This record gives sequence, structure tokens and C-alpha cells, in this order.
Amino acid sequence: MLRDEINADEAIAVWEAALAAPWRGPAVWVHGDMAAGNLIVENGRLSAVIDFGSCAVGDPSCDLTIAWTLLGGEGTEVFRMRLSADKSTWARARGWALWKAILIVAERPGKPADQDQARGVITSVLAEHRHETR
Repeated sequence: MLRDEINADEAIAVWEAALAAPWRGPAVWVHGDMAAGNLIVENGRLSAVIDFGSCAVGDPSCDLTIAWTLLGGEGTEVFRMRLSADKSTWARARGWALWKAILIVAERPGKPADQDQARGVITSVLAEHRHETR
């Protein structure tokens, strides 16, 4: 189904880079589903994060997917700089973002807006990985 839409070689390269950069820090609390629908914004500022059903202890890179799913482009770069995320953390975050976006494209055929946004995430993640591995 996705074979005609996604460059499998590039997607595999992103995934392999994520796997090659294991989390070696202490386990920390993570939200686990950092998505726009789980953020409350008031007066242009983040005021709350809700829906902790996926809350767990582990690698914080899973919560960085918001860089691609909500921010994108220049916002992603500013977010990354402000976090001071190292290359390994960012590689794992790209893997998480790619996984989540592929699931949305594959599992939500009746929701074209969600799929279009997920396709944009896939495009951004693949392009960023290409740029970083040159």
C-alpha cells in the first residue's frame, strides 16, 4: 500500500540510524503521545499537556516527535536548538516520528487530512536524514 508513496530505502535508513543510537541515559518520565490534540495553548503559549494514557518511563526522544508533527520547518530547528538535543537523540526522535506517520498513513484511509499531515512528516523526516548524512 505504501510502497508507491514512501522511499523504502530512505525510510529504512532513518529507522536503522534510530536503532544505532540507543538511549544510554537514565530512564525518565515520558508522555508517550505528544500530539497537537494533547496540548492546550492559551494566548499563544503552551499552558498544559493532557492525556497521560501512554505515560511511561524510558527514552525521552519519543516525545520529540512534536518537532515534526506540530512545528515543522524552521520551528523544528528552533525546537532542536533550544533542547540542545544531541545527534543520537535526534536520530531516535526521527525514527519515532517516521513510525508514527507511517502508521497514520497506513491505518487512517478515511481521514485524508491526517494522512496528508503524516505524509508531510515523512517527507520532512526523510529529507532531514538525507541532509544530515551527507
